[in-house]
Amino acid sequence: MSESDSLPDAGSDAGPDPRVRLVDLRDSPLSVDEALGLVSDPAAGGVAVFVGTVRQQDHARAVELLDYSAHPTAVDVLREVAESVLTDEITALAAVHRVGRLAIGDTAVVVAVSAPHRAAALTVCTEMIDTLKARVPIWKHQVFSDGSDEWVGL
Repeated sequence: MSESDSLPDAGSDAGPDPRVRLVDLRDSPLSVDEALGLVSDPAAGGVAVFVGTVRQQDHARAVELLDYSAHPTAVDVLREVAESVLTDEITALAAVHRVGRLAIGDTAVVVAVSAPHRAAALTVCTEMIDTLKARVPIWKHQVFSDGSDEWVGL
């Protein structure tokens, strides 16, 4: 499912923005170091990173595990979101989300953004994770310790 290689953008003659260094969905553990390494750049004086992990409680209910699934277009939508949040101030962006079964404490998503100054990196990192959660077709199935469950993002 990797989109780290450049693929032509059907809606643009210019192709994908090279500042988007990683967009991917993976069924294996995520690496914060990988994302940091990909946005590292001599022009960047600030790097913002968001790491989302599986928490043990949601709405005062004990969580047993999460199971993430995604639509086949999710990587394409993730790339669209990444390119849509870029500003002229951004040096690089990386975003990767986990799919499959995750346990408490596992990393579910990593977003890293670099820029010459911290404010732009922080702003775009926040916008990236917020827009990812709102637009990318990834669904979370939460299983609670009492045996109940719920779907989030359908």
